[in-house]
Amino acid sequence: MVRVAVLDDYQQVAASLADWGSVAAEVDFYTDHISDADRLVERLAGYDVVVAMRERTPFQADLLARLPQLQLLITSGMKNAAIDISAANAGGVTVCGTASPGHATAELAFGLVLALARRLVTESVSVASGGWQVGLGRDVRGATLGLFGLGRLGGQMAGFGRAFGMNVVAWSENLTEERAEAVGARAVSKTQLLGEADFVSIHLRLSNRTIGLIGSDELATMKPDAYLVNTSRGPIVDEVALLDALRAGEIAGAAIDVFEHEPLPVDHPFRSEPRLILTPHIGYVTRETYEIFFREAVEDIAAWLAGSPVRVLAP
Repeated sequence: MVRVAVLDDYQQVAASLADWGSVAAEVDFYTDHISDADRLVERLAGYDVVVAMRERTPFQADLLARLPQLQLLITSGMKNAAIDISAANAGGVTVCGTASPGHATAELAFGLVLALARRLVTESVSVASGGWQVGLGRDVRGATLGLFGLGRLGGQMAGFGRAFGMNVVAWSENLTEERAEAVGARAVSKTQLLGEADFVSIHLRLSNRTIGLIGSDELATMKPDAYLVNTSRGPIVDEVALLDALRAGEIAGAAIDVFEHEPLPVDHPFRSEPRLILTPHIGYVTRETYEIFFREAVEDIAAWLAGSPVRVLAP
């Protein structure tokens, strides 16, 4: 019988969110994360199918070459920068994906804007520890929301900002004034955005052009009472530069959902920085989104077993 491994099921919910029994396969669910390549190969050596959750476990050429039994690799979503699709295809592995609604990430990003503005974490901790009011929040109405990227998620963020009475500015390399106006934003230069925004939120894909896009120079351009939100990909923001900027008071704070190394190492200095709100890459982690991911993963397995077309990812 075909064997299927479902990886990185942190919340232990995958088994309950889809009808895995509808496919003629033996399915195993793994709730822990393995970073060590040798241990990962040992775990996956006997599987024909692997279901990966986004980019939690990378599948590069060297790992794929050590998994000769693997025939089908499924990722949640239709894009995954952590999979070497060309290497997989060359080794006879079909790579396919699922739909990904995306709005959950935009909802989290705006929730983090509100959390920063109203100091929600600090005030909650104070009450839980026996205290009361310990600081002064700020309005978002009338503030400027700066968006790096104005695609599907950035466009939703623009709508949220407008609904809360914010001024919205945006930048990306190929952003047009027409696109910005269509979602109620104003296209500006990168420097203008950083200098004007009270809240900067990142909604760009990770690529060679965006790695390190927000570094020491960019953070120094921001206003000292401004905040940074990153729910996109960790390497877009230089983590050392961000820590330095926070400690020097160059910006007021930041909310970070994504990190250069995930899970975030226990001894990472982010964990002890009081001006940071940290969430464990939960932008897409909602019941409704997971139901789509796992239901369509089962559909992919069933179609593949039947020899029918699957949602193939392009290299």
